Amino acid sequence: MPDTSSTPARGRLVTLWRLGWTVGTACVVQGLICGLALLPVVWLWTRLATARAWGTPAFLAVAGFAVVPSYVLFALALMIVSPLAMRLAGWRTPESVEMTLTGLDWPLLDWVRTMIGTHLVRFLAGSLFRGTPIWTAYLRLAGARLGRRVYINSLAMSDYNLLDFGDDVVIGEDVHISGHTVEGGVVRTGRVRLGPKVTIGLGSVIGIDVEVGAGCQVGALSLVPKRTTLEPGATYAGIPVRRLDTDAVSSMRPE
Repeated sequence: MPDTSSTPARGRLVTLWRLGWTVGTACVVQGLICGLALLPVVWLWTRLATARAWGTPAFLAVAGFAVVPSYVLFALALMIVSPLAMRLAGWRTPESVEMTLTGLDWPLLDWVRTMIGTHLVRFLAGSLFRGTPIWTAYLRLAGARLGRRVYINSLAMSDYNLLDFGDDVVIGEDVHISGHTVEGGVVRTGRVRLGPKVTIGLGSVIGIDVEVGAGCQVGALSLVPKRTTLEPGATYAGIPVRRLDTDAVSSMRPE
């Protein structure tokens, strides 16, 4: 008879190796990203440190004024380096898949590393630039398909490569949009499509595989469940959303 006594132990070793590799590579890559983003700041302060006026009141005044611009410079560099590094590493959210948390397969671990990079930029740079064209440009660079004149005033967004917004879309403060959901220990992913001139009110939650028609408006603090289709030019609100301009409810595709 084959000896299967070592199978569970071998499985645990494989799991530990995968976790260690994931954590280790994530730390190394994010460390390199932050290091590269700091290079312009290091150059600036090196120039200041070699100034002849070192230690004088004038130098201290200049150095004091340079602190905030230095952080802004780091944040800008981070928003360029991080998405480029993610693309180089091939870390992104896979579309329309199911990944079990207990399985710890490589697609899941790559997704975890992607989320780490997303959170780092969001934490270090997002509060400075959200709601500005700079933040929109970063999301494009990170893989989001965004039209012209898109306004995004929310940091509660992730899985950028699964976001597809048309022209003149407005996303209010604290709107939660992501391309994944976790249910019963399974991570499910899906694209989110917002047509041109869509407005999402503050604090709303948009599920995966949602399609919002052109000119549609979603009221504040609303929930658009997964696999929902909202009609063009209509107004929706509520938990879950229902159409307000008629007695019809939102159209939902069966799971």
